[in-house]
Amino acid sequence: MAKTVVGYFDTYDHAKRALDDLTKAGMDRDKISIVTNRETYRGKDEIRDIDDDGHSGAAVGAASGAVVGGTAALIASLIPGVGPILAAGPVIATLLGAGVGAAAGGLIGALVDAGVPEEDAQLYQEGVRRGGTLLIARADNNEMAMRAANIMNQAGAIDIKRRGAQWQQQGAGASNQREQNYHQQNAGQQGREGEIRVPVVEEELRVGKREAGGAGVRVQSQVTETPVEEQVRLREERINVERRPANRPASQEDLSGHPGEESFEFHERREEPVVQKTARVVEEVVVSKEERERVENIRDTVRRKDVDVQRTGHHGEDSGDDSRWREDFQKNYANSGYSYEQYAPAYQYGSQLRQQYSGRDWDAFEGDARRDWESRSPGTWERMKNAVRHGWNRMTDGD
Repeated sequence: MAKTVVGYFDTYDHAKRALDDLTKAGMDRDKISIVTNRETYRGKDEIRDIDDDGHSGAAVGAASGAVVGGTAALIASLIPGVGPILAAGPVIATLLGAGVGAAAGGLIGALVDAGVPEEDAQLYQEGVRRGGTLLIARADNNEMAMRAANIMNQAGAIDIKRRGAQWQQQGAGASNQREQNYHQQNAGQQGREGEIRVPVVEEELRVGKREAGGAGVRVQSQVTETPVEEQVRLREERINVERRPANRPASQEDLSGHPGEESFEFHERREEPVVQKTARVVEEVVVSKEERERVENIRDTVRRKDVDVQRTGHHGEDSGDDSRWREDFQKNYANSGYSYEQYAPAYQYGSQLRQQYSGRDWDAFEGDARRDWESRSPGTWERMKNAVRHGWNRMTDGD
């Protein structure tokens, strides 16, 4: 299974040294990305700037590791919360998305998509913002991942969690930066004296993925002994000595032989059991893993904050309009069961239509007015349309 190895370096030179060592170790250059802070980078000959329109011919092929003078071509971009950066390798495709020159998903999103926990991704982004460099390698297996991690450590990779703790102690960590940005944004809501800015806010849903642990299998082997019993038939010899009485004349054969002693030897023979055990493989337990993909539907809600502006103040000429509207209400709707305050928005809406549809007849835009009114006050047009038209006629007639 592929693994992502991320190394954070204080300087670009250390990261470049690690990148060269990784390629020498046999890692595919097309699977290695580098991201560095533009302000601290000095290799100007390797930069390919993106023009004001966000296009660059240098971007073609750079996402797969284009090479300029033996070094990966660095593409300039702007990351929200980080600033101007230079990047090369597969991470370019994730950062830029469908366009070139503006970071679409952000560095945190690119790292999370690669399998980095979001907490670590935030620290890595903070490190790049502070002038550091990231090296992101995609290893095909665990062995290559371990080798890549060792190479990065030897080249001077920094423990990002320990460095993040130091930033927090200094009072300028990633969380403090986000808080400062928040206050700066809110401070911008108060403009010139007497001016209030109300933002229109819309949430955007971003769905990523990261690797998580699942069920596992533990394989153990155990040797057991089982008593067995077999029968074997054995032969053995036994020597018997008998003395039999005899009474017969001695023959020449009986007297043959050499003078002196004569000896004979007899040996008993027997069979012994021989036990031999032979080990045979009778079964194999094969453990393997299969990888499959599944599609999961993510359901959530996103919010949008809209700003609806309605004129409520009455002064000058509007005071005269209000009195005429009240007079029309008393004449036509006083017994309808509704108050003047409920009809007043209809009169005001009619006066606004005159500005929007200046020079046009009522019948020409009544359908548009109906749809607009019903979108905000469903089911009330038939009751309010005459009041709306009265407000429109008042602005038209000028009486």
